[in-house]
Amino acid sequence: MDFAYYWYDAAQAMLAPARAASSMARIALNGANPLSYTAYGRTVAAACELFERTTRRYAKPSFGLASTILDGARVPIREEIVWSRPFCNVIAFRRGAKPARPQPKLLIVAPMSGHYATLLRGTVEAFLPTHEVMITDWADASLVPLAEGRFDLDSYIDYVKDMCRDLGPGLNLLAVCQPAVPAIAAVARLEAEHSPAVPRSLIMMGGPIDTRRSPTEVNKLAERRGVEWFRGNCIHTVPVGYPGVFRQVYPGFLQLSGFMAMNLDRHVTAHRDMFNHLVRGDGEQAEKHREFYDEYLAVMDLTAEFYLQTVQTVFVNHDLPRGEMMHRGEPVDLLAVRRCAMMAIEGENDDISGVGQTLAALDLTPNLPSEKKLYHLQGGVGHYGVFNGSRFRNEIAPAITAFIASQQAGAHARPPIAVQGAGPAPVQAGVPAAIQAAADAVTIERSHVPQVAELVSAAAVEAALGSGSRKPKRPNKGPKVPA
Repeated sequence: MDFAYYWYDAAQAMLAPARAASSMARIALNGANPLSYTAYGRTVAAACELFERTTRRYAKPSFGLASTILDGARVPIREEIVWSRPFCNVIAFRRGAKPARPQPKLLIVAPMSGHYATLLRGTVEAFLPTHEVMITDWADASLVPLAEGRFDLDSYIDYVKDMCRDLGPGLNLLAVCQPAVPAIAAVARLEAEHSPAVPRSLIMMGGPIDTRRSPTEVNKLAERRGVEWFRGNCIHTVPVGYPGVFRQVYPGFLQLSGFMAMNLDRHVTAHRDMFNHLVRGDGEQAEKHREFYDEYLAVMDLTAEFYLQTVQTVFVNHDLPRGEMMHRGEPVDLLAVRRCAMMAIEGENDDISGVGQTLAALDLTPNLPSEKKLYHLQGGVGHYGVFNGSRFRNEIAPAITAFIASQQAGAHARPPIAVQGAGPAPVQAGVPAAIQAAADAVTIERSHVPQVAELVSAAAVEAALGSGSRKPKRPNKGPKVPA
């Protein structure tokens, strides 16, 4: 039996008294203490807070969405679990009033890649005024008893298929990053089964549909190492004290170590800046740091079988684009997709799922009518900006809303894909303005596209193990830490 998880728990236990003492010292240096108004007092308090925050374990965050705007009025929001299985709940965000007109149902399929679904809080918030929003809330594998059985990539596809059956009809799927592969696989299987549960549309954002396109060192590393290397170096056993005791997992702390190691300089700089903000008394900037890291440092474990099958299927064998992916003994045939409309969204500066990977989904579904396809390349954003931030809210989300609306209404005009050097796409009758604007923004040569691997990456593991493999720096200016 491996002991990595036990050593991690032991380290947390040994640091607990020091964290407690540090917290007490910081509390003692509050506004009632005259020392809190001196540079010395603020420096000690800042050091205590940083020590406590960098050594603690972060709990699962809450969505914290209290209200939204509906038909011009602010209404309250409440969360309701509408679908439940051992490894996932679907949370619906119920609004305190009914819309004047029926709105489309939107299920956001969150990544199972180490972070919780709350990372998509901004994505959910953007669609609350215009859609009936639901999101997949994946469970921490260490909290699921071994008696509940396995959960692998096939299980993920089963879950998505069941969600389409139980939460439809007229369901629209929005798959963010890693779920693009199981989501399109679920759609293909439903199409092949001639199921009435085929979703109305599937929107894929920064997903690794075909990781062969302009492969990076990350992809080459995955192919060179092979799945057995990951099995031997990344899989650990959940120790006693957790509901999922003895389950084999890819631990969240190892995944987080990889994320941190690949951009260690940025994390160090961010924490140094927070220290300086606290010393200067700049509470607003310090609070932004707290909010980000409360989310970023909260991680969960993945089942070993899901992680390994994803690495082998998506990054090593490239089964989906090669037409060799199987699900429960049946082929995942993208040629069967004929009804579900598809939109592929990519960020120009994405260094997690590079330009071209998600676009491959439209190339691999030739039997889907052209009016049911749309590609959107968002300029000036990286991976995080594809599903969050101002450009997502102002440009990407409206394009998604218009695309869903056009399919809801049965529109038959296809927004064309502009090719680099071809100039703006011509305006077509019947095309919503937001979609036409999205088409006009696309200036990409489809025959030459760079590509980078997805969040469940070999580089994260390699960096966590101290091999020296590092992710290239983000080419665009954005947050000082990776999303």
